[in-house]
Amino acid sequence: MAIPSLLNNKHLLWRAGFGPAAGQYAQLSGRETRSLLADLFKHYDFNEIRYSTPDLPDAPANMMDSQSAAYRKKEMQKTYSKQNNELNLAFLDRMIHSDDQLREKMAFFWHGHFACRVNNPQYNRQLLNTIRKNALGSFRDLLFEVSQSPAMLNFLNNQQNKKDHPNENFAREVMELFTMGRGNYTENDIREGARAFTGWSYDKEGNFQEKVKVHDEGVKTFLGKTGNFNGADVLNIILDRKATAHFITAKIYRFFVNEKMDEAIIDELSESFYHSGYDIQKLMKTIFSSSWFYDPMNIGNRIKSPIELMAGISRTLPMTVQNPENLIVYQKLLGQMLLYPPNVSGWPSGKSWIDSSTLMLRLQIPQIWSGLRPLEYTPRPDDDIEMGIKSRETALNKMFKNPNIVIDWPQVEKIFTDKNCEDYLIQSPVSLDMNTVKSFSDRSVKMNIINLMSTPEYQLM
Repeated sequence: MAIPSLLNNKHLLWRAGFGPAAGQYAQLSGRETRSLLADLFKHYDFNEIRYSTPDLPDAPANMMDSQSAAYRKKEMQKTYSKQNNELNLAFLDRMIHSDDQLREKMAFFWHGHFACRVNNPQYNRQLLNTIRKNALGSFRDLLFEVSQSPAMLNFLNNQQNKKDHPNENFAREVMELFTMGRGNYTENDIREGARAFTGWSYDKEGNFQEKVKVHDEGVKTFLGKTGNFNGADVLNIILDRKATAHFITAKIYRFFVNEKMDEAIIDELSESFYHSGYDIQKLMKTIFSSSWFYDPMNIGNRIKSPIELMAGISRTLPMTVQNPENLIVYQKLLGQMLLYPPNVSGWPSGKSWIDSSTLMLRLQIPQIWSGLRPLEYTPRPDDDIEMGIKSRETALNKMFKNPNIVIDWPQVEKIFTDKNCEDYLIQSPVSLDMNTVKSFSDRSVKMNIINLMSTPEYQLM
């Protein structure tokens, strides 16, 4: 266990969650790291994320049947968009306000690992809650439940995977992206795996079902084993491979520790992960309890993703967002919109978050949210995301120029009075020139914090 310190505590709370909450700053420098760690692994009751279910309006009586159908379809799409936005914001709200920070951070990780993009909010809600429920449980259970979810089966076209006409998308991505990674299977394994997954489908209510009539009952040879395999058999064979434990462990290490991998540590962790029966919580407890996790080379080396940046600012600054849908626009502007990964590989990481436009907005968010400057950006075009807003800059500015965020600055000033704000807000303040920061400030706690959050150093964790 690392020696308790302010730096270690900040590091733990940013990596195992979304940063310190406002109420944690007062005790951050005086509390032992092991005590914070115990809080992260407390048992918290699991609460599902939900959305509203409004009744669709009836078509006007004077409409013809063809017009009525088109009208209802349009209203259905509006409802879907509204419900998906509710799911998005509810997930973000849990990241910001939940005491169960480790569950939500792990769910955020798995949300990118099992990248899926469908329009049906029922399927999105089911998959999101499946991931959140199993985020710290067994990877075996998580893999099975995700693989049998209507969202993933739909996204990877397994509805079209039938005997004599196999569709290989699902089988390929399960091996390449979700379990073993490239180099641990062959093209023939993909073909045989696809045959085993024939018939995996779901009914109109979104319940998983195996359609016997379209399942290939023939003998398959998969990863060196031969038998009349079905989809469950294939997943179990994959989980029997140590390559799966290594692939998952390495990805967790890159996300939570360092993108530059220490192969010796990963080998040791993955061996333990495999023999634990893929116990995610045990793996994470080992990582966060290890002295190497708190090594200076692993602190302040990761660029915050847009969601981590937004959630972290929101946890530090107690705020009321009068128009929460505005936060979805910020997600889109910054390139990470929950429920909408760019592809099946998920979101990028590291320096890919930073370009000439996103960096400037990232640095300006504290000022925009504090009401010191307007939002002067437009979202990138994305035909697959319809949020009920027009793409014209005038329409965007009219709706979102005022963020309608109220920050409780008296509470913030009470928390940070008599503290060096940079020690609490910046992971590695060594390179920070506080004289320059304060030269742009009236020396108030409020302006110090806004200016610190507007530095490149605050982009790191």
